[in-house]
Amino acid sequence: MHFVNAKGILSAQNGMNIYRGCTHGCIYCDSRSKCYGFTHVFEDIEVKQNAPELLERALRSKRKKCMIGTGAMCDPYMHCEEELGLTRRCLELIDQYGYGLAIQTKSDRILRDLDLLKSINEKAKCVVQMTLTTYDEALCKIVEPNVCSTKERVKALQIFRENGIPTIVWLTPILPYINDTVENIEGILDYCIEAKVYGIISFGMGVTLREGDREYFYAALDKNFPGIKEKYHRRYGYSYELASDRNEELMKIFRDKCRENGIVYQADECFQYLHEFPEKYEQLKLF
Repeated sequence: MHFVNAKGILSAQNGMNIYRGCTHGCIYCDSRSKCYGFTHVFEDIEVKQNAPELLERALRSKRKKCMIGTGAMCDPYMHCEEELGLTRRCLELIDQYGYGLAIQTKSDRILRDLDLLKSINEKAKCVVQMTLTTYDEALCKIVEPNVCSTKERVKALQIFRENGIPTIVWLTPILPYINDTVENIEGILDYCIEAKVYGIISFGMGVTLREGDREYFYAALDKNFPGIKEKYHRRYGYSYELASDRNEELMKIFRDKCRENGIVYQADECFQYLHEFPEKYEQLKLF
């Protein structure tokens, strides 16, 4: 872990990354890709130590309230957050200045900040997003080794729902020959139904790979799934988009289950919901 003073914290779309890099160790992580310009080892977390000061300055200067997003690139609740608390300090500012929050994580460490998330949701709007990829707990610990289990994430989703905070699940990526099964997709969807999530985002059943990410992923396949890398080479070569051969079947299950249970599943509708900051926001009604 190393510390820097950043020049800015909010993107043009009001997204922020307090940290760069990650210690969760997910074998498929796109953020490892060379196109993102990391100049340090991915696990050597770059900490934007002045993030709260930059965020306060940005929030005070904005003329109109909006949703602030975090977690799309690097998880705001990786291990170092326990010690540093920078995410919590930024949430305190978002709450203080009356902005909304769309926060994405794979970690149940987010429950530490339940009090702030509730307050933000009461004053404006808060949406918690969780990534779920693997129903089987043993497989989950191989694919996402240094983060809490799927069951623990689902428990967090249930707690947020009980506290009136809407949730969205990212059902991505689904890895060909590994978790692209009916049992896996149905298991995750049943979890989502049980947790009464607002929406589920899926871009199709598959994974994307590019330089940097691909090499790490293939090394993990050699270590944990002997023979699978050769299947990838034969089937996909060096393609960026690697769609599962079961994509059509699994997407039909996904769409049907979402429709039957009133879950928003069109990605553009989910993104619109994440970005909308209503002038008069009414809390999601529990059903």
